[in-house]
Amino acid sequence: MFGTLTVANLDGRPAFGHGDLQVVELFASQAAVALDYSRVRDELRRLAVLEDRERIGRELHDGVIQSLFAVGMNLQASAMMAGPGDLSDRLTKGVTELDRAIGDLRNYIFGLRPGLLADRHLAQAIDQLAADAEEKSGITVVTEVDPQLAAQMAPLAADIVQVVRESLSNVARHSQAATCRVSLLRRDGRGVLAIEDDGRGFDPANPASGQGLDNLRDRVRRLGGELAIGSAPGDGTRVEIALPI
Repeated sequence: MFGTLTVANLDGRPAFGHGDLQVVELFASQAAVALDYSRVRDELRRLAVLEDRERIGRELHDGVIQSLFAVGMNLQASAMMAGPGDLSDRLTKGVTELDRAIGDLRNYIFGLRPGLLADRHLAQAIDQLAADAEEKSGITVVTEVDPQLAAQMAPLAADIVQVVRESLSNVARHSQAATCRVSLLRRDGRGVLAIEDDGRGFDPANPASGQGLDNLRDRVRRLGGELAIGSAPGDGTRVEIALPI
């Protein structure tokens, strides 16, 4: 059912006859066909966008990332051939920066390819991100996710996953933390995503110290959510995002 069609008879007019009802039924049928066509057209457009994103992500992964990886291998080999010294140090630094760029590119590919969520629920995806971050950074990452809330927020799953990924990347790069906690819980009728670490913290009043947060602010704004950041030098950081359910 697409909706309800209401037909009113003005005061003093004759009652609807059989012919009038047939006209109304015909109009309702045509309106339903038009609405169904519009829905199918919108769905086809959405699928076309997803296919384009999937194609771009695949080309970036299979082409650009593999090329960057080959460059990194060559730089690493050159550093070993150069032996100890300033040149070797610079080459090694270049390899490190290249690895970081590859990691960033993979993050962007993940954002382009929401199909990566297709075989797992939001709660499982958050757990997997935490496990991956822990393995790569050595930081202990624990999660607490309300499964019912996660199911309700499935329409925002791709964005939530990207927020968690960006936040964990910021923790790994800037916090010098030993532990990090990721939670998705219900509060005051909204879903609250929180990422908290016990790292070195920063001064939120100093824009230069809030590294890596600009993209996060933009994404939360687009989702109609609210972003709150609590931090102080030497006192860890808590990033809290309240999203509509």
